[in-house]
Amino acid sequence: MAFKHLNPPDSGEHISLSDGKLNVPDNPIIPFIEGDGTGPDIWRASQHVFDEAVKKAYGGKRKIEWFEVFAGEKAFKKFNSWLPDDTIEAFKEYLVGIKGPLTTPVGGGIRSLNVTLRQTLDLYVCLRPVRYFKGVPSPVLRPEKVDMVIFRENTEDIYAGIEWPAESEEVKKVIRFLQEEMGVKNIRFPNTSGIGIKPVSKEGSMRLARAAIKYALSHNRKSVTFVHKGNIMKFTEGAFKNWGYEVAKTEFRDHVVTQRESWILGNKDADPNISVEENARRIEPGYDLLTDSKKLELQKEVEEALKLYPTHGNGKYKEKLMIKDAIADITLQQVLTRADEFDVIATMNLNGDYLSDALAAQVGGIGIAPGANINYDTGHAIFEATHGTAPKYANLDKVNPGSLILSGVLMFEHLGWQEVADLIVKGMEKTILQKRVTYDFHRLLDGATLLKTSEFAKAIVENME
Repeated sequence: MAFKHLNPPDSGEHISLSDGKLNVPDNPIIPFIEGDGTGPDIWRASQHVFDEAVKKAYGGKRKIEWFEVFAGEKAFKKFNSWLPDDTIEAFKEYLVGIKGPLTTPVGGGIRSLNVTLRQTLDLYVCLRPVRYFKGVPSPVLRPEKVDMVIFRENTEDIYAGIEWPAESEEVKKVIRFLQEEMGVKNIRFPNTSGIGIKPVSKEGSMRLARAAIKYALSHNRKSVTFVHKGNIMKFTEGAFKNWGYEVAKTEFRDHVVTQRESWILGNKDADPNISVEENARRIEPGYDLLTDSKKLELQKEVEEALKLYPTHGNGKYKEKLMIKDAIADITLQQVLTRADEFDVIATMNLNGDYLSDALAAQVGGIGIAPGANINYDTGHAIFEATHGTAPKYANLDKVNPGSLILSGVLMFEHLGWQEVADLIVKGMEKTILQKRVTYDFHRLLDGATLLKTSEFAKAIVENME
């Protein structure tokens, strides 16, 4: 297509999607936004690592054709727009892109450039893998137990931005409707309340669960946990959990087992003659105190699970992908106390925001936490640094470029260029073990060598053998 202000590379080819799979040429055009604040520093370092890794992996047979597009402060200065139409169109046309950190404009208009990009392109998965690199300083005793991949729903929940400020005419209308038409009684201070709406759809929940389960199966992960607050918000977060289980049972039945099904099948394996009622009693400790209708409901659950016995019984369920769920507040505790019990996590927008940053802190901080925003149906994906712009460090060649570099690893994995991804990871692992690090790690490690942003990138390349 013709852009108003941008000039794509003369060479290079488009990435395309067919039959749900990316078709990646040997010289794909990849749009990039260098970012605000420290963005230019970390982008230069990251691009050096990316280009050298591709060169080492393929000996010149493959090459990324980088295409700079603009957002944030640089875009505003060049085009008087925080997010030019050309940038959106470039990401639409070339499918896969990468970006540094962007500032949020002051004074209204766009709430967040990152959120706007996600919603405009319907990038419904926020993918946040969290793993430990040996040698990285951590505030927890056993950070090596953390190896999780978070699938955070990216377009719904309170991040949809449907809210009205307290005492505005709009919020008064909403409150009148809730009180007079819907009979709502529990708005404690209606005259001074702001109101927000939390949309959670069946389609949005199911496509996220589907993506998480497909990822877990293709990457030989052991479990998918739906993290929710459904004990309180039954028709939003509770529904998210239920729709997740529905996807697992209807679309992936031969490959998965729910945690409760595993208990029922395990009871049958241990005691082939166990009755349905006794099996129900063993999976529900308070069974004898339940009403008759609830007991019948549990017995029906047991009977349904036992229909799986030919394919899942005799221990075969242990080879299946485990599907389970956990309450959000308990999860935030248990990722500290029993991190190795979590693997792939599928959760809603706000829960995922808290959880991914909390987990990043356990393995060395958000400075090396990668992120991606993906629509698996259209093929669109933007990989990004997950930290802020840190403007006080701009142009000092000082900050850790690890977040953007590891986001590039995710990008190369997404493209199917696994050899490149592996080289970069090996280079970073070895560099950190050598204690050749940027200032954020240097101040926490005894005997470390302090490197600039650009020097850290060069050290990674040196260690890519």
